[in-house]
Amino acid sequence: MPNESADIRAERPGFTTGRVGIVALGLMGGSFAKALHEGGREVYAWNRTRSTLELAEIDTVDGELSDDMIGTCEMIILCGYPQFSIDWLREKAPLIAEGAIVIDTVGVKRVICESCFAIAESYDFHFVGCHPMAGTQYSGYGHSRANMYHGAPMVVVPPAHMDDIDRAELLDRMKNLLEPCGFGSWTLATASEHDRMIAYTSQLAHVVSNAYVKSPTAQSHKGFSAGSYKDLTRVARLNATMWTELFLDNRDFLSDELGSLIAGLQQYKDALDAGNADDLHRLLAEGDRLKREAEGR
Repeated sequence: MPNESADIRAERPGFTTGRVGIVALGLMGGSFAKALHEGGREVYAWNRTRSTLELAEIDTVDGELSDDMIGTCEMIILCGYPQFSIDWLREKAPLIAEGAIVIDTVGVKRVICESCFAIAESYDFHFVGCHPMAGTQYSGYGHSRANMYHGAPMVVVPPAHMDDIDRAELLDRMKNLLEPCGFGSWTLATASEHDRMIAYTSQLAHVVSNAYVKSPTAQSHKGFSAGSYKDLTRVARLNATMWTELFLDNRDFLSDELGSLIAGLQQYKDALDAGNADDLHRLLAEGDRLKREAEGR
C-alpha cells in the first residue's frame, strides 16, 4: 500500500490522551470496554450489529467509533476475526493519529503481525500484536464482563524494528492504558513462538474437546458424568466460523500437535487391546509425572 501524502499526514488530528477505540463488541471487545470504562477511560466503539452498540452506549461506551473519532484515540483495540481485523486496519489506517497504538486480540499472530506491522509503519502509528489469555465457551457482548482479564496473562508481540528503549517506552504506554483490565502477567514472544505454543495450549484443547463429544455415548452421559466430563467438554461449544479461520491460519503447528497426540493415544489403545498392564501402567505414570513437572511440582 503506498504511503499517504505529506498533506494528508498533516491533516490527521492528534490523539486525546487516554481515549480508547474498540472495534467489535463481542466477548473480548465488550470486556475491554467494560473494564476500561470502569477504570475511567473514555471509550468509543464500533460494532457491525447496531443494536449491540446502542446497548453498550447506555452504560459502557461514550459513543460510536466513527471515522471522525478514530484519529482522536490514543489506542485502538481490534477485537474481530483475523482477516476482518487486517482489512479494517488497512482501510482506516490513514485516519489513525501519528504515534497512536493499535493492538489486537486475535488468537493467532503470524498472519496478523505480518500485515499489521507493515501497515503501521506506512502510517507512523504503532501496532503491537496481543493475545489476552482469557475467555469463556460463550460469545457475544452479553457474556462480556469487566473483570474477565483480572489476573490473566497477556502475550505481546512487539514490533521487531524498534530499538530496546523505544520498544520499552511503547510497552509501558500500552500497559498504562490497559491498567484497568488488571492483567496478571505480560509475556513477550515472537509471532511464531506465540503460534507454536497456542497450538498446544488452546487450539489442540478445542479440537480434542470438540471431537470427544462426537462419541455416541455422549448423548447418554446424564447421571454418569461429573467433573472429568465437564472439564474435558467445556470448550466443545465454540464459534465454528471463528475457530475455522484460527485453525487454518495456524494449521502447520496445530497439525503437528494433533499428530503427536494421535500417536500417543495409539499407544494407550495398543496397551488396552493387548491387555498389557505393564505398558498401560508405564504410560499412565509417565503422563502423571510430566504433568507434575509441567506444573513445577
